[in-house]
Amino acid sequence: WIKGTDEQLLRTTPDLPFRRLAAFFFFLIPPGYRQSGYNEDNMIAGGIKIDGSWELHIYVTDLKIERKLRVKGDTHIGGVMLNLVESLNVPTDWSDHALWWPEQNTWLTRTKSTLDQCGVMADALLHFTPMHKTLRIQFPDLRIMDVRTDFSVKTFSSVVKVCKELGIRHPEELSFCRPLVGEHLKRNYRAVGCSPRQRPKEGTDSINLNRSKAGDSNGTLDGPLAAPLNSSTTTHWNTTMAHNGTLPGLNGSFLSPDGSFLSQYELPLAQSPNRPAQEIKAALLRPKTLVERARLNAGWLDSSLSLMEQDVREFDLLQLRYKFYSFYDLNPKKDAVRINQIYEQAKWALLTEEVDCTEEEMMLFAALQLQVNMQANSSQPDFSRGEDDIDAALTDLQVSLEGTLLTNETSNITQVPELHSYLRFLKPKRFTLKGFKRMFFIFKETRMCVYKSREEYESGGSPSYVINLKGSEVTPDVYLAQGKYGIRLEVPGPEGMTEYWLRCETEDQYAQWMAGCRLAAKGKTMADASYDAEVSSIQQFLQLQRPAPAPALAPSELNIEVEDFVAPRFLKKLKTKQAITQRIVEAHGNVKDLSLVDAKLSFIKAWQALPEFGISLFVVRFSGSKKEELLGVAFNRLMRMELSTGDHIKTWRFNTMKAWNVNWEVKQMMVQFEEEPHVAFACLSADCKTVHEFIGGYIFLSMRSKDQNQALNEELFHKLTGGWV
Repeated sequence: WIKGTDEQLLRTTPDLPFRRLAAFFFFLIPPGYRQSGYNEDNMIAGGIKIDGSWELHIYVTDLKIERKLRVKGDTHIGGVMLNLVESLNVPTDWSDHALWWPEQNTWLTRTKSTLDQCGVMADALLHFTPMHKTLRIQFPDLRIMDVRTDFSVKTFSSVVKVCKELGIRHPEELSFCRPLVGEHLKRNYRAVGCSPRQRPKEGTDSINLNRSKAGDSNGTLDGPLAAPLNSSTTTHWNTTMAHNGTLPGLNGSFLSPDGSFLSQYELPLAQSPNRPAQEIKAALLRPKTLVERARLNAGWLDSSLSLMEQDVREFDLLQLRYKFYSFYDLNPKKDAVRINQIYEQAKWALLTEEVDCTEEEMMLFAALQLQVNMQANSSQPDFSRGEDDIDAALTDLQVSLEGTLLTNETSNITQVPELHSYLRFLKPKRFTLKGFKRMFFIFKETRMCVYKSREEYESGGSPSYVINLKGSEVTPDVYLAQGKYGIRLEVPGPEGMTEYWLRCETEDQYAQWMAGCRLAAKGKTMADASYDAEVSSIQQFLQLQRPAPAPALAPSELNIEVEDFVAPRFLKKLKTKQAITQRIVEAHGNVKDLSLVDAKLSFIKAWQALPEFGISLFVVRFSGSKKEELLGVAFNRLMRMELSTGDHIKTWRFNTMKAWNVNWEVKQMMVQFEEEPHVAFACLSADCKTVHEFIGGYIFLSMRSKDQNQALNEELFHKLTGGWV
């Protein structure tokens, strides 16, 4: 009998000692309770069968029910989901569902992996939930829309998918960030976590969104499941409503009579309301110091993790923003949405004073914004003609041929062009009382020689200063109302950055010398083909800032809210609405003939010309230093800066960078340069992974080309931004 029992157990339990022990306990059972033969269903001890199976608890979020499945460690994930769906017996499409493990904060998306390989044990509780969920996304123009988003893939892939469905090219320039509140600007947060604006408490959400139409994946299946944006079914987009229930300038919902993708989504995102809802505008952050500007970068999500892994849940609010200020191939015929959203992000960055500008520049931006608002109600050129692609190809060919001709011509230049003239010069010191001196300058290649007079230069005398501009910081110091055309140079040296101030006499002289300095800072000379274009660009930018001789509008014709056009500090300075309106009208005369897209492109171009454009700040502590400093990350360089003033201490160009990585144990970033083999710092105002992503992201963007067949290489992006684990 024992032998027979042992043979039966042999077929169900692989472990020999366990078989013997089971047979022994079976012999101790009173005869009245014994059953003839072996009953597999009764051989259970503590929920674990002697065949190695166990019960797995799975919570189905759509049905709000929990199921128990009997599984083994070698059961693969796909089999678990198949058995679960069969046990539910609910006729619906489960293809978008996957298993989420809340305790481990991870998706089990590899369907061929077994439970043992994933580390799932009997005490685990898994969620069977949709991978695509409704996410409330705030776009750069401050509108909030419900968008179906993939929560199971890496954040970078989620952004790519969203941008593809919305018709936004080059999604690698954007990313998701958490909506911060004023408290986040008061102290350093390495990890922001779920902010109050991201997930408001029940009953405190002031934005009225009809969530039942979107389909709550955590609710029941009674209501319709939301269709993805590229579905043939028309999708309602819930937008941020004003107090009267409509969005100023646009309808509350965007419906497509023909179901075509372009008419559904590109038109609304290509045109933004003149004014956002009041509660949205009130939530804007207005940093007052450089440190507060740096703390704005704490909200960026990790591009290498999924949304769910970063505590983002359905109906949470995230901001979609341009993270990298390297806008590639802006094409008015293809990028109506992209141009508009970049314009809107630039506009609000200026109005909230994230970026500083002069008074004349502010009036130029206000005038361009006014022109955009006026043109938004006018008919625009049609870019949908069939011959446009041919025209674009011919234009590209012409530019390519002209570029080749310029290159050939410059290669035959036997003497590099040079500039020489009198400029006013000052080398500022901390307690100096000296003013500018008139000195003679010779600017050749990337070096500038300063003499006391032309005669000293012609007689072969030694220069008073020799300034090597390669790797320097060049900042304009222009005030047109006073006829001030200044250039500030911060030149790297063994003891840090040395500052020099130049003052030009005329606008043309300033444009020539400023263009030469900018090229020299990049290691280029005035023989470069881009020199003339740089001079022309500077002259045009200055010309736009001058008041027009004959304004096209009378101030009395305008009824505008000046706070929507001018930053607060200029409102305080100019005081009255009439004075501000007059200045805007005077500046508008220079841009009154621009079309809608041209006005937006001019706004973006003027924004890019600002000294502080495209510099993302972080509060850091460098290795070997006890004080906090700023690190600025731009598209082509890193900058070590003073915390309070923003003065440059050291600049490192990306083209001299050899390696960058993260020491995860001490949360320290390490960068190697040709001239400085070891630069290490700890980031205090954000996660060090964020800094790593900015550096690697700009390297990735610099590798783009105009090849029409070039596909977005997500694997390369993650290699450059992921860090060494």
